[in-house]
Amino acid sequence: MKYTSFLGAALSALAIVSASMTPAEACTRVVYSGPQSSIPGAPTQYIVGRSLDWKTPIPTNLYVYPRGMAKKGNNLPGSVEWTSRYGAIYAVGYDGGVTEGMNEKGLVINGLFCKGTVYVNEQTSNRPPMSMSMFVAWLLDMNATTREVVDVLKKQNFTISGATFDGGTVSQLHWGITDAEGNTAVLEFHNGNVVIYEGDYPVLTNDPTFPEMLAINNYWKGVGGANMLPGTVKSPDRFVRASFFVDNVEKTDDPDLGVAIARSILVNVSVPFHYTVNGDPNVSSTQWRSFSNIRDLRYYFDIVTNPGMYYIDLKKCNFEPGASVMKLDTARDTNMVGEANAYLRATAPFTPMY
Repeated sequence: MKYTSFLGAALSALAIVSASMTPAEACTRVVYSGPQSSIPGAPTQYIVGRSLDWKTPIPTNLYVYPRGMAKKGNNLPGSVEWTSRYGAIYAVGYDGGVTEGMNEKGLVINGLFCKGTVYVNEQTSNRPPMSMSMFVAWLLDMNATTREVVDVLKKQNFTISGATFDGGTVSQLHWGITDAEGNTAVLEFHNGNVVIYEGDYPVLTNDPTFPEMLAINNYWKGVGGANMLPGTVKSPDRFVRASFFVDNVEKTDDPDLGVAIARSILVNVSVPFHYTVNGDPNVSSTQWRSFSNIRDLRYYFDIVTNPGMYYIDLKKCNFEPGASVMKLDTARDTNMVGEANAYLRATAPFTPMY
């Protein structure tokens, strides 16, 4: 009976894997947690690592935005508008859209590709417009916790749209959400409707949808990662490897060691730079990795062609209303290692790719 159930689960999982074996955009997000402190009220260390994988370079610069800035989600009539409650650091692709970021309260949101995503249906099409380029900024600007983000998203008082990029690619995404307490959620859009998975979800990759991915991972848990792990660069394989390793590494309070451990997990599930397969010109490879140390408010950036990794210390950033927007041009300064706040320069806000 046990064998029959296990075989059925295996066949179901393999069917899902087979359905998702077409070449796809690749990204991975992992939440590393330190040990629970023995000191009452002492914060636990959480580090959110992510890789950005794509078939062509995605120029990405870092922007630090203060509180109190008036913004809008789109340039269409009736768009979502807000004044930011919190300062934040954004990773901005093409200087036109926020890929991910962390705010001064330690809320982290990462956007990853998920083919099959449909943002709009007949019921949601006439709601206030929100551009994909500003969606993550809106959530970081206005919320301090995962719970607050989930409450906003469940109302779905917006309609998402976005410009294509890289020769017509549509931004079909889902998002991982993590806060200073380690609370996580995954946001997806199914047929135009917001669907949120709340719980202890430290790993997110790409296709298939999150429930199907969990089914695949459960199958591999039965196999046992110490015995065998799937080794390709496909999304389900990366999800399984990241899930196994994040559960089987040392838990530490040391911030440097914690980042090193999170980085080693992401390297294991990254795609080699300039990875190629004969006959397939559209294979993604890892362009950069980021690590958000939530407890210590440090945002690390690791471009794979650079000699070192650097970070912005959010505790040293000026988030007061009226402060300048600051930018780190990652293409200009390529030899940074360690704290990089000194490389931030006052700049005009980026122009969203509505």
